Amino acid sequence: MAKAVIMPKAGITVESCIIGKWLKNVGDTVNVGDILFTYETDKASFECESTEAGEVLALFFNDGDEVPCFTNVCAIGNKGEDYSDLVPGGAAAAPGEEKKEEVKEEAKEEKKAEAAIEKTVSTDGELRISPRAKALAENAGVDPKYAEATGPKGRIIERDVRKLMENGMPVIEEAKAEAAPAAAPAKAAPAPEFEDVKFSGIRKVIAKSMMNSLQSMAQLTNHHSFDATSIQAFRKELKAAGGEVGGITLGDMVLYAVSRTLLNWKDLNANVIGDDTIRYFKHVNLGVAVDTPRGLMVPTIFNADEKSLLEISKEVKSLAEAARSGAISPDLLSGGSFTVSNLGATGVEMFTPVINPPQTAILGVCGITQRVREANGQLSVYPAMGLSLTYDHRVVDGSPASKFVSELCKNLEKFTLLLAK
Repeated sequence: MAKAVIMPKAGITVESCIIGKWLKNVGDTVNVGDILFTYETDKASFECESTEAGEVLALFFNDGDEVPCFTNVCAIGNKGEDYSDLVPGGAAAAPGEEKKEEVKEEAKEEKKAEAAIEKTVSTDGELRISPRAKALAENAGVDPKYAEATGPKGRIIERDVRKLMENGMPVIEEAKAEAAPAAAPAKAAPAPEFEDVKFSGIRKVIAKSMMNSLQSMAQLTNHHSFDATSIQAFRKELKAAGGEVGGITLGDMVLYAVSRTLLNWKDLNANVIGDDTIRYFKHVNLGVAVDTPRGLMVPTIFNADEKSLLEISKEVKSLAEAARSGAISPDLLSGGSFTVSNLGATGVEMFTPVINPPQTAILGVCGITQRVREANGQLSVYPAMGLSLTYDHRVVDGSPASKFVSELCKNLEKFTLLLAK
């Protein structure tokens, strides 16, 4: 009896996965434990092992298809066994069978169309062409008299015109005689060189999430900056001390300051549930945007407000490494209440980060630039770090959003005092 292999559930919060690539084809023999295909969540990639032994009888989905967890993805059994009861959706056919049925239907339609062709003589007196073929030729701007007739009694039918459109107009003596003398053609421009690459499964999910974010929220960005003298000086002390604390970065300090400041602004430490519900978090589950070879990932530091600067520094590095290797658990890529995206190392002075749904805000951390200010009639240069806060204006108004960033800037300017609290 044929049996099905199902789409695994890769984490508590995962509802569906995307098939990356089938590694086995219909007709292949597999054993329990053999890798059947790769699959992806919105951020991580995995391999699916066969839970059955036998011949692969059918694949119910193609590469790139998004499949709900626990759905049958293929049938395995003995050659010739019936697997119709295993096909998702009941009577639906597997991808390969659907293509065969489509070919048969197209052939039937073609024969039906040819049988229904009526004799038509064009205005030039001799051309025999069907009405559909004539209409297609007129719309496409091609001369049907150059088409090779394959219809009944030498009649030009629609497929003949389509073939002419694909192959181009043939150059024949009659056409040359009718054509007016023309100047020598200009030298053709070199054809552009390019490569078309379809979105990967993860890139499709990222694109969908970003579009949904911008289309479903009233997003607005405020740009601020603060004097980074304090955190730069503290960073020098930590680096000189060496050991574990020597690895603490300016970005880690920003994460620490955000985790403490955010508790005073509950609308920013929240998720929007549905259209009219706000979920406020009692702790800060801090999402950190990480650039990986497979695309942007946002692992979460849970309860960041209860962790020390060193703990945050070590955890964010561990999460980033797991994300880049593709070994991170999907459960660590959700559940965030607020996200920080740091582009400071790339020299960005300000940008507009896109909110990670269903969160209500995201903070963009920018690079450090030298600015001039006046104090007591004297001009001085200081290192200024930019912060860009994008927030959902449906939930957060401009004033509290600006006050949050202002408080965050003060905490960063007096960072050692913040550590003492």
